Amino acid sequence: MAKKICAVLLTMGLLLLFLAGCGGKAIGTGGTDTKVAYEVTDIQGNVTQMPAKPQHILTLSLGTDEIMLGLVEPERMAAVNKLLDDPLNSNITELASTFEHKIGNPSVEELAALQPDLVIFPTWGDVAKAEALRDLGIKVVVCHGARSINEIKENIRLLARAAGEEERGRILLEQMEAKLADIEQKTAQIPAAERKSVVLISVMSTYGGSDCTFDDACRLAGVVNGRAVAGISSGQPMSKEQLVRIDPDLLFLPTYTNHGTFDVDAFRRSYLEDPSLQMMKAIRAKALREPRESYIYNDSQDIVFGVQEIACMAYGESFSQPDGQHLTAVAP
Repeated sequence: MAKKICAVLLTMGLLLLFLAGCGGKAIGTGGTDTKVAYEVTDIQGNVTQMPAKPQHILTLSLGTDEIMLGLVEPERMAAVNKLLDDPLNSNITELASTFEHKIGNPSVEELAALQPDLVIFPTWGDVAKAEALRDLGIKVVVCHGARSINEIKENIRLLARAAGEEERGRILLEQMEAKLADIEQKTAQIPAAERKSVVLISVMSTYGGSDCTFDDACRLAGVVNGRAVAGISSGQPMSKEQLVRIDPDLLFLPTYTNHGTFDVDAFRRSYLEDPSLQMMKAIRAKALREPRESYIYNDSQDIVFGVQEIACMAYGESFSQPDGQHLTAVAP
């Protein structure tokens, strides 16, 4: 009997050693264990166990698509946001044109039909869909709907972890820091008395005050955000009376057309032809600028080009840059 007990214990010990040597943890029941290669904790505290690097990824915003396309090869994306095709919204239109599937605001059923092995949900989307996808067994990670450059950086770290590409995430952040340092080196030479004040006239009437990504970008570009100085926070509208009191050096005008369905010219005329605004120095001096919105509204690593775009609008050609700038850690 003692020999039989010893034999059973030996067999169990060998089995445990075999399982420990297979790598990862065993989860699940029913004889079909799934190994866990790594875990991801999202901004809501949800822990997602990944069996391997995902190969069929969906992210549900333009900015998170741009981040992910700086971390993984295009073939690892199941689809991208349809706005990536629009040069007024996107600075990677050429890359976007290679994708067969493009999505807008897909239902849970449409998302599931694409058979993703990872879905990234920014918090400004319909996060309720995330739980429905989890119920279907789909891996879901919730990230910031970024409202600052720091939150963009946090998203890069989180998405890099989720994709199993933390080293690429580190490289992408280093690229951002290098670009921002280059811009800062130039703006540091601008005397305080010569710093321009700007106001963003946005079709999103409550965007552009303090505590938003645009405000961060203004500081890094060496300009004064007039809305922020006037005490207008992002999420608060700016009245025309407030605009007159701010009286900025420059007005940033929108170019957004929503694929030709929005009359942006009429929107601009509502400011530029308003009699109550004609004594503003920016209108009198025709100091009206049209920054590329794909840069200044960016919420990916490419916000650094938004910083440079603002500096270019304020201080000229020494900050000029071409279209289609995109930071990536993926080797060509």
